[in-house]
Amino acid sequence: MPKKILVIDDEPDILTFIGTLLRKNGYTVCEACDGVEGMKKVIEEKPDLVCLDLLMPEKTGIKMYREMRRDERLKHLPVIMVTGIEAADPWDFKGFKQYIQERSLPAPEGYIEKPIDRELFLKAVKEVLQE
Repeated sequence: MPKKILVIDDEPDILTFIGTLLRKNGYTVCEACDGVEGMKKVIEEKPDLVCLDLLMPEKTGIKMYREMRRDERLKHLPVIMVTGIEAADPWDFKGFKQYIQERSLPAPEGYIEKPIDRELFLKAVKEVLQE
């Protein structure tokens, strides 16, 4: 059975791009356009992985991430942050880790910058899902 990935982003083009890329690589995809809808879908859909944009209206990715990590049902669900906020190196997101840790939260399992590099994104997904 294919792994299910929930993609949460307020940009329709990003949802289409990531969703298409994941489907073409054998994953089942569900989508949400903000953190409010994302929280509903994460509970309803029970995905294996969440790809979460940081900057969104209604409820930011940071707020949703915080809620997930404090919810016993969701705290172990892997998350890859997908954002336009630049880091020096996509695999070295120390500043973001520090920001999260200062809020007493564990770091997400991955961090990918926009514009999204297909190979880097798929590599992150496979590593997080241990494929």
